Amino acid sequence: MRIPPGLTEADFTRAVGEFRQAIGNDWVFTEDADLDLYRDAYSPLWDEAEEKIASAALAPQSAEEVQAVMKIANAYRIPIYPVSTGRNLGYGGSAPVLSGSVVLDLKRMNRIIEVNEANAFALVEPGVSYFDLYRYIQEKKLKLWIDCPDPGWGSVIGNALDHGCGYTTNPYRDHFEAHCGMEVVLANGDLVRTGMGALPNAETWQQFRWGYGPWVDGLFGQSNFGVVTKMGIWLLPEPEAFRSGSVQVMHYNDIHKLVEITARMMNKGVLNAGTGLQSPMQFGLGRNPELQQRYERANDEDVRILDEAAQQTNTPWWSSQFKFYGPPGIINASWDYVKQVFTAEIEGVRFLEQEYFEFPMTQEIIDKSQDENHLGIPSLSVFSLGARSNFNPTGTNGHLGFSPVIPMTGKAVLESQKVLAEVFREMNASTVFNVFPQSYHQRTFVILVGFSVVRDQTTNQRTREIFRRLVQVAAEHGWGEYRTHTAFMDDCAAAYSFNDHALRRLHETLKDAIDPNGIISAGRYGIWPKHLR
Repeated sequence: MRIPPGLTEADFTRAVGEFRQAIGNDWVFTEDADLDLYRDAYSPLWDEAEEKIASAALAPQSAEEVQAVMKIANAYRIPIYPVSTGRNLGYGGSAPVLSGSVVLDLKRMNRIIEVNEANAFALVEPGVSYFDLYRYIQEKKLKLWIDCPDPGWGSVIGNALDHGCGYTTNPYRDHFEAHCGMEVVLANGDLVRTGMGALPNAETWQQFRWGYGPWVDGLFGQSNFGVVTKMGIWLLPEPEAFRSGSVQVMHYNDIHKLVEITARMMNKGVLNAGTGLQSPMQFGLGRNPELQQRYERANDEDVRILDEAAQQTNTPWWSSQFKFYGPPGIINASWDYVKQVFTAEIEGVRFLEQEYFEFPMTQEIIDKSQDENHLGIPSLSVFSLGARSNFNPTGTNGHLGFSPVIPMTGKAVLESQKVLAEVFREMNASTVFNVFPQSYHQRTFVILVGFSVVRDQTTNQRTREIFRRLVQVAAEHGWGEYRTHTAFMDDCAAAYSFNDHALRRLHETLKDAIDPNGIISAGRYGIWPKHLR
């Protein structure tokens, strides 16, 4: 039997016996074959000494059983690592940050407690996936949509707590922003309800998030201060229609106006969904080393030649997709207004009409759609990224994403591309990499730089070196990660160093007060208990 750090075999054996009494013998896992299922399938530390391995796993079925588990763990000082469904692939999966921790697997807690159509909210447990909630809504024929991230098998609660995002409208696409009210088990087993839930028999727990007094919900996002056992989530009332279109500009420096107008439309509420920035011209540069070099350098002469190349091939330099949800008359007027503004402010701008659907949803609409996610339909299509193909004949064992947050300006996009390309040159890695600015959050871009994970230690070690260098250089330019894989949580936390790491010191003060024995998710997001700092 694997033993958690700091425990004797005798104490852990006694604790395991108590866990069995609390939640049932069948739901306490200590055999290696069972625990191997809790390894991070996308781990960049696979089969290395630093790989994170669980010592046991527990699968309670209720908040009361979670309370019992936490009381036992607190008494023995056993490190506990809660996961909702354990499907957070690319960010650590179900493996703990502190190797040897006991995984608290909450996927059996999968009740959809309430879905309220009139007020557009749901109250769910952590084991409820996006597939589960979507199917429930479809079976009940409710006129509600969910906003889902790329992998539909993930937990509604888990994704929100990790600040995950989706693709529909504000505020639903920012999943933590769309939550309302929590039930949380603390390290000592105490049960707390936040917001209006602190009022017995509250009737507005999922409608008014602030409650009374200090708002503490934020303490339980990307932290290790408690175990969330219930959470409210706001849902999108089914829109009457959807349309999308692409705005295409023909010159390198048009990016500045393109992004400026995009931000203006988003902040005004004309554009009520997220957008992304692509460069059709950039995608072809890798086949021309001279143009690629000019793109990475981009002085005035380089830009002139790059613009000429774009004109000769009739290729837009930049494009951005606009999406609109709502009544047909409103979304059509919004798209017309957007086109008028761009036409007046950017010479040579082009527009590509894309999708237009009126609801209710039909299978014909789903079949015609280019992307199910922006119709609120969960899928697993993201996992085709590492699949074997003509371009990738060997496939991969997973992926990681470096994802710093940058300002929503053309200047920041161009600067970030040059800076990150320089890191790749410095590290003698490929200079052709995917950089997709996405507006997952309303006033910023997130850049996505993808890495493949394989089962080769040398390759993974090199990937970690590059990743850590990117974290460092991005921080030097004022760009920080908004979430990351567990292997890099300390690196990213260290970058938030204002006033000699005052934020980390505050987190540690809170940790010591809420979880004095340091048993919950030690090291998660760089927050370590006192005895492990």
